[in-house]
Formats: sequence, structure tokens, C-alpha cells
Amino acid sequence: MAKSIMFQGTASGVGKSIITAAFCRIFSNDRHIVSPFKSQNMALNSFITKDGKEMGRAQVVQAEAAKVEPDVRMNPVLLKPTTDKKSQVIVMGKVKDNLDASTYHKEKSSLRNTVIDAYESLSSENDIIVIEGAGSPAEINLRENDFVNMGMAEIAQSPVVLIGDIDRGGVFASLYGTYMLLTDQEKKFVKGVVINKFRGDLEILKPGLKMLEELIDLPVLGVIPYCDINIEDEDSLTDRFNLKAQSDKSVNIKVIKLPHISNFTDFDVFNTFEDLSLKYVGLNESIGDADLIIIPGTKNTIEDLIALRESGLEEQIIRKHKSGVPVFGICGGYQMLGKKIMDPEGIECGIKEIAGMSILDIETVFEEEKETTRVKGNINFDIKSGVFKGLNDVKIEGYEIHCGRSKNESGAISINEKLGQEVNYCEGSINEQGNVIGTYLHGIFDSREFTNIILNNIKESKGIDKKEDADISYKEFKEKEYDKLAEHVKKHVDIEKIYEILEKGV
Repeated sequence: MAKSIMFQGTASGVGKSIITAAFCRIFSNDRHIVSPFKSQNMALNSFITKDGKEMGRAQVVQAEAAKVEPDVRMNPVLLKPTTDKKSQVIVMGKVKDNLDASTYHKEKSSLRNTVIDAYESLSSENDIIVIEGAGSPAEINLRENDFVNMGMAEIAQSPVVLIGDIDRGGVFASLYGTYMLLTDQEKKFVKGVVINKFRGDLEILKPGLKMLEELIDLPVLGVIPYCDINIEDEDSLTDRFNLKAQSDKSVNIKVIKLPHISNFTDFDVFNTFEDLSLKYVGLNESIGDADLIIIPGTKNTIEDLIALRESGLEEQIIRKHKSGVPVFGICGGYQMLGKKIMDPEGIECGIKEIAGMSILDIETVFEEEKETTRVKGNINFDIKSGVFKGLNDVKIEGYEIHCGRSKNESGAISINEKLGQEVNYCEGSINEQGNVIGTYLHGIFDSREFTNIILNNIKESKGIDKKEDADISYKEFKEKEYDKLAEHVKKHVDIEKIYEILEKGV
């Protein structure tokens, strides 16, 4: 069975996911067979594995860092919020139910064996399991039936490293308070603490580190400076939504920040283009100048469409479209672009039918069975002008996660292959003018040729010189970022002590 180490935090957003990814890469680079594990994740950013199962993208990032294929066992329970009070419960990659928080908490104990089986299965195939907790282990109201934080540490008999975020302030109080709220039995699992996101002079911090060690009788294993590394964020706590438009860039892309936005990781690839400005536009904001407007995926298409309509943002999008600005919709955003959305079974909410934006000739019907599949193939339309020209037969790939089925009357983006099987499948639509595209395919912009063609067409339309295609793929770019992250963390923690904790265990 594998050895394990678990990273828990004083709160959400302290850096558990990114530090877990860092150690996945550190251990992998040290020639160990490594797997990440998070028993329960709450996120709207999800991914589809090769066998058509759904898991949180944070564990996909960690799997990539570990140099292994993402596996649903790495995230056996995924909660996808559908409203402020309810979540879709996904167990081992398949939808089980939609529950409110109190009902889920009552039924949580029934999932414990699923979590144990997934962990033990991974443990039998790896040298090291790097486990991530969720939120804080000091949520004393959630201690009963816990299999996420200290409950998971007990299941795995894993030593725990506690992470605190100094950037938000109060790091000594949060580390001390979290530790002191643990039971005596839980404290036995904690072997040290790490301070994350440090900015400033370490010498000034050192007296505080010494006092903290004396107070909790645990070593400070490292102080990790803040570092700008381009790796996916957790969806609810990302800083990307606060990015400001940059006027000195050649290409200006605006992404609509829907209230239930999902899989905004579809647009992380744009951060690798130096001459591109990417900004998220909220409900009460103006779109302003844009070379391309993107409407992303959402966990609640109908309610988000209503929010766009009531805020006036829908009107802005339609007006921009009529003035010639190209529009691109993905998944829920694709559905919104059509003439009508129907939900006869109440899959999303109580609204049975709603008019769409009517800038694509499609109608969508929600069905109970969820489509979760990996897709690759070639685009099957040939536009002669505009920003989407020259895309015919370009290879693309990605994944689908949706309940809606969209029927299009004219124009199609056809995909030739799904999970290795040849099919005649209509993956999306394009309008007659060739300036609006919709698709169910998440990750489509990761296909470098596809994205380069669109960006160069935008530059051509603005009289700006085109750039040669990027020398590296997005996958290669991410690999360099994972190595950069690993070296940064390894430099600022006591790696020998980490290995000692790993070897000794609890």
C-alpha cells in the first residue's frame, strides 16, 4: 500500500490545491508513482475522464502534475452547486442526486465506504498518495461523519500538514486556532505547518514562527513566498474574475461572468498569449470594446439567462452582435444563443420554457440523462470571411458535460470521433453570417491551431500583423508551469522533513 501525506488548511483558498499539485510533481520528479486524492470536492469546474466519468478539475490539475491520467477515484464525491442551497451530488463520476445541504449531511455517512474503496484501490497502485482536505478541519459542526478532513486522515492513517495563508492576515491566529479546535486524537495526525503566500522580509517573520512553534509544539515546515505561476484556480476563489482589460493588447476578449459560471478553465489558455487582453464582464458592467464575446458554461442555464436579461447584459450582447462583434457560446452559453430552451421535466428549475437570444438557429430540450464524454474530431464548416474563416477541417478536442440536447436547423460543427468511435454527430452550430459559433465542447480553445487561426483573423481585421503560431502547445506550457511550481515550493519548504514525515507516517 502507498504512503500518504495530507494537506489541510485553516480555510478555503489558503492554497491546499496548488500545494498538493506541487508535491505531486515533486514526488513524481523524484521517480515515485504518485496519485492525488480528494474525497469530496465542491466545484463547478469539472472534467470528463477517458471512460466518460465526471470529476473535479482541481484533481485533474494534480493528476497532470503527477504525470498520470486523471481517474475518477481521485475525487470520488463531487458536489456541483445548482442553487445557493442545493447541489448535484456526483459519486464515482455519475450523478446520484440533487440535495440540499442538510439532507446531504444526513446521508453523507452512506458515502464513506465509497471513499474508502476508492482510496484503497489507488493506494494499491501507487507509491505515494497526496491527499487534499476541504475547507478547514476546525468546522466543529461538521465533525460527525467526516470523511474529508481529519476523518480522511484517520481512514488513510495519513500524517497531516496544516497550511495557513499569510496574505489574508491573521495567519498565526488561524493556525493556532485551527489546531486548538482539534480533538486530542485529531492533533496526533498533525506533523507540522506551512505558511503560504508570503510577501516581505522573512527575517521580520522569524520571531513569530518561533513563538508559534512553541505554542503548538509543531515545526514550521516552510514559508512559501507568493509566486505568479499560471496554473488553474479553484473556481469559487479565483482572482481571474477581477482582471482588468488591458488597452495595450492587440486582441480584446470579453467573457460573460454568469452567476453560475462553470468551467471557466476553458479560457485559461488565453493567458499564454502575450498580446491578448481577457476580461470577465459581470451583470452590472458594460461590455465595452470587444473583438470577441464569449458566453461560457453554467450550472443553471435558464436562471442565468434570466439574470442576463434583467441586468441588460443580454441586450448589450445582441447589440454588439448586430454591430459585427463575433460571439462564441460554450455549453450553457451555446444554449442561450438559440431560439428556445425547454425544460419539461424540471431538470434545472420550475421554468418549463424560455426564449433564447435567437442569434443561432437552434432549440434546446433538457433531458434527465447527462452527457459526459470526451470528444475529438475535425470542424466541418467553411467560412470564407470574418474571424471564423479558415477553420474547416481543423482538428479540435475536448469534453462534454450537459443535460440539454440542441437541434440546429442550419449550420453545424461536426465532430468525427467520440471516445474512439466513429459517429455522425452535430457538436455545434454557426449562423449564416459566420460570426456566431456555439458548441458543447469544453476545452476547445486548448486546440492551439483552432485558437491561433481565430486570434490571427481578429488581428487581420484590425490591420495588425499576424504572429507565427506559438512554439509550444498548451499542454507543454502547463508542463513547464508545473515544474516551476515544484521548484518554487521545494526551495521554500524543508523537503527532507517532508520525506521524513511521509516515511514515518502517523
